[in-house]
Amino acid sequence: MSPLVTVLASLLALIVAMGVGRFSLTPQLPLLLSEGQFDLTAAGLVAAANYLGYLVGAFDALRAGQARWRLVGGLWGCVALTVLSAWAHGPWEHGALRFAAGVTSAWTFVLVSAASQRVALQAGMQRLGGLVFAGPSLGMLLTGLIALASNLYGQGSSVLWLLYGGLGLALALLAAPALPAPVTHPLPATRRGPAVRGLYPLLASYTLVGLGYVIPATFLSQLASSRFHGSWLADLFWPGYGLMTTLGVVLACLWHPTPDGTRRWLVRTLWLQALGALACLLPGATGLVLGVLLCGTPYLASMVLTIRHAHGLDPMGHGRNIGLLTVGFAAGQLGGPLLAALSSYLVGGLSLALAGAGVAFVAAGLLIPAPASRPAAAAPDTVGEGA
Repeated sequence: MSPLVTVLASLLALIVAMGVGRFSLTPQLPLLLSEGQFDLTAAGLVAAANYLGYLVGAFDALRAGQARWRLVGGLWGCVALTVLSAWAHGPWEHGALRFAAGVTSAWTFVLVSAASQRVALQAGMQRLGGLVFAGPSLGMLLTGLIALASNLYGQGSSVLWLLYGGLGLALALLAAPALPAPVTHPLPATRRGPAVRGLYPLLASYTLVGLGYVIPATFLSQLASSRFHGSWLADLFWPGYGLMTTLGVVLACLWHPTPDGTRRWLVRTLWLQALGALACLLPGATGLVLGVLLCGTPYLASMVLTIRHAHGLDPMGHGRNIGLLTVGFAAGQLGGPLLAALSSYLVGGLSLALAGAGVAFVAAGLLIPAPASRPAAAAPDTVGEGA
């Protein structure tokens, strides 16, 4: 099958897994809160359940066999769980479904990302492969536009979940036949050397990115709703975030710097997100617009640059390292909603959490390691469907 078709199918799969399966909670939050299903503190805990599931799923995808089963089950599980959310009520039911959606979305993200990047690298199309990571941002854009239309017609959260499920179903049907064979990720104990050790500070940095990004990304719609008092203008911020994030991915894929240039631009994207998180503290629309621009544009661009930097540090472990970085990211983002819940409890809002997100991004930039001075000696990733 053509690498271009495989990359396109992978992009569609990430729209389903991430844009629908994971991020659809964000534009739903204002509706769920207005319907009295839970308060802001409980919303943070529901989001935390999703991120806990994402951590479990990412680690499982990294270590387990039966990779093909997990890829297919993750894709269709995201669709089914989104539809089932239409009948959920209250924090416990939504929390359970969000946990399960976290597991299935992580399976899909880790396995599709690693397999699609392998296909792109083998075809000499690394830049094209990076466009796969526009899938989550296009999912944000689509779910945000659906939420805008639904809210203009006065529909409730149940209808919106069904619309999201319908979108996921249509895209999954298109993507499933052309998805690449997943990559397994052996973790031999003999891997050593400075390049491989350089992954540890990158992993620590990406864990902090997970903590930092999740506050503005999860609660942007709620911040907009509270400042615009339920106006339809508030619904523009989430699709706007998705649009700017997509633009950032495209720019990162079109530009191919030197290894040290990748590091410098990665640090810059992280510090831009720090400014964006702090900008959300500004009153009115100005702070949110700056937050969308400064957090949204570099968000997934920093993911593309992180994966590119990891490939420079350890070229032979590319697929496995995507899984490791995803586990670290998932562990970091788990702390975000808990920080939001603590902030809501202590100060009655998200100001403390946004400040913490800014600090996390700054620290993440400081931890980015220098590029490897020589290639790592390592066994290549194993390709296959698992045992």
